[in-house]
Amino acid sequence: MGIDGDAPGPPRRQFGEEGGLLSYGGYLRLPELLAQQRPQSQAPDELLFITIHQVYELWFKLLLHELEGAREAMFAGELWQARHLFRRVHAVERVLIEQVEVLETMTPQDFMAFRANLAPASGFQSVQFRELEFLSGLRDERYLSSFRHISEEELARLRRRLAEPTLWDAYLTALSRRGLPVSDKEIMSSLLAVARNRGSYDDLWQLAEDLLTHDETAALWRMRHVQMVERQIGTKSGTGGSTGAPYLRGRTRLHYFPLLWELRAWL
Repeated sequence: MGIDGDAPGPPRRQFGEEGGLLSYGGYLRLPELLAQQRPQSQAPDELLFITIHQVYELWFKLLLHELEGAREAMFAGELWQARHLFRRVHAVERVLIEQVEVLETMTPQDFMAFRANLAPASGFQSVQFRELEFLSGLRDERYLSSFRHISEEELARLRRRLAEPTLWDAYLTALSRRGLPVSDKEIMSSLLAVARNRGSYDDLWQLAEDLLTHDETAALWRMRHVQMVERQIGTKSGTGGSTGAPYLRGRTRLHYFPLLWELRAWL
């Protein structure tokens, strides 16, 4: 019993007092974060451009974290956990698509006021975006030679992504754990078995749908991005030396998990 006759309970937390130990700005490192927006010109919209792209990189960092978690959960047979993380991934990817609208509030004239200052910098050089593609299964070693201005640490990260298992590798492991063959010749039969026997394999079917949603939302972002580029610069070349919109439009047809799309034709 407590000294006042009441049953003892858990100690009451004094959040007001604890707040003196760690501030909001200190926890989020806001002084350092807000010091990273450094325009190279006096153009008013350059701050918008920098902010949007820095926010994208923060979301990319989170997506890599969550997709790694989903991959490890699939390898461990914890499909419920993988599905939980994919729901978060899908929500973030929808935000990425919506963010394009904010960037489109900048007119082509506004962008041209500072675009020349960007060269040869380009979104093509986003290491984290390539990591996302490699992790998701869209692996292409040719990109390593195109990164001329990245650090050794960043190059090592890309090489590691090329060597490590993909999300598809993890899903194949989940199928194999359930006794389904996953060789190149047998994988479509296994995918059909999952699709046609939902009573036994619904968790595997739903997980495949999560993978497909990740693939689809990534494609929607690529399409939305190329439309924005065309709206801003038309057919001009990219600041990094690519052909600009034609290059980006060519990538809208790419799929992370082509067999899941092909499966539809067999059902």
